[in-house]
Amino acid sequence: MDRRLSVPAHRGATALTRRRIAWLLLVTVVALLHLAATYELAERMAEFDLANAMPKRIEVAYLRTIEPERAVAAAPVPVAKQTAPKVRRPAKAASASAATKLAAAEASASAAEAPASAIEPVPALATADAALAPASAPDESDRRLASAGASKAASAARAGTPAASGVASFEWPGATRVSYLLTGNYRGEVSGSAQVEWIRIDDRYQVNLDLVVGAEFAPIIRRRMTSEGTIAPSGLVPERYDEDTEMVMRERRRMSVVFENDAVILANGERRERLAGVQDTASQFIQLTYMFSIQPELLRVGNVVGFPLALPRTMDNYAYEVVDDEQLVTPFGTVGAFHLKPRPQLPRRPNQLTAELWIAPELRFLPIRIRIEQDAATYIDLMIAKKPEIAAADPTAAPRVASTRRTP
Repeated sequence: MDRRLSVPAHRGATALTRRRIAWLLLVTVVALLHLAATYELAERMAEFDLANAMPKRIEVAYLRTIEPERAVAAAPVPVAKQTAPKVRRPAKAASASAATKLAAAEASASAAEAPASAIEPVPALATADAALAPASAPDESDRRLASAGASKAASAARAGTPAASGVASFEWPGATRVSYLLTGNYRGEVSGSAQVEWIRIDDRYQVNLDLVVGAEFAPIIRRRMTSEGTIAPSGLVPERYDEDTEMVMRERRRMSVVFENDAVILANGERRERLAGVQDTASQFIQLTYMFSIQPELLRVGNVVGFPLALPRTMDNYAYEVVDDEQLVTPFGTVGAFHLKPRPQLPRRPNQLTAELWIAPELRFLPIRIRIEQDAATYIDLMIAKKPEIAAADPTAAPRVASTRRTP
């Protein structure tokens, strides 16, 4: 009976060893499969991160500032005093008709030799000029626009570039940066800083819009918005818009808008038809500067300017109305600016942002104040902090390492 119920010791040890070996082999195979899957996933995530990485910022040295082009009242043209022609007295008494003819002849000769500026207008022509003259003197906004237009015309004349009729000549700068102080309200009063940066390399551009809410070393919100594309006679032609947002206690958020030849792919994957002149969140500010630079007459109270605007989640035609002409107090003095307000889009989407602008003709039509609002209790207000900066040298002379195109 004992022989039937018992198993030899060496046989039980062998079976246990085999089970252990099989278990170890199974664990090893599962671990290798998990390792292979993890490696493949890591590779795919690396490719995804590379494709969705923010574009490399082009570094530029800013060593000069833009000085305000103050409007100067035109000085009156000096008019040379016209002296009455001297009439020679004849030795003998002459007839009245002879004296009149002599005086008229000498007056005509004097008038022919005098410069045009020295000739006083005939009373009838002076009356006609007065009738055609405006009833009131031009206001300060007219003077600023005229001053800016005259300055650009003078620059074009110095460069030997003729300006088209009704359109001021314009040359895209190499690099410009405008810095702002940030105030506002986001679940309480907030402060911070911001800047808008424009960089051109040949016929390509990069626009960077940076916002920091809170302290620089420990921000509550940090957002970078970048637009890249090409430059055309109509202005900026975006190819890609990227947005990167970091918030305390929230997951980092990345969004991109891709501009193809005939379509715009929004951040949510929606595909829309590409409209002529379409801009993005960052490029719109530079596009407005360009539009007002070549056509200053657009910047008049009551005028409306606009273009299609592709935002991360929607695309529509946006219009800005010039609502006022104001004087803004800046750290470097009072600067005149035109207030642009977006016309409301109906129906208004939840959490939709709107941007109001103050454009300064005295500072090359740059925006010196930007107010971005979600609602009455959630907004940020950007006010220019110092004079706009320009690059010490044109970045086109920089090595081609600084390129707006992504490298694989």
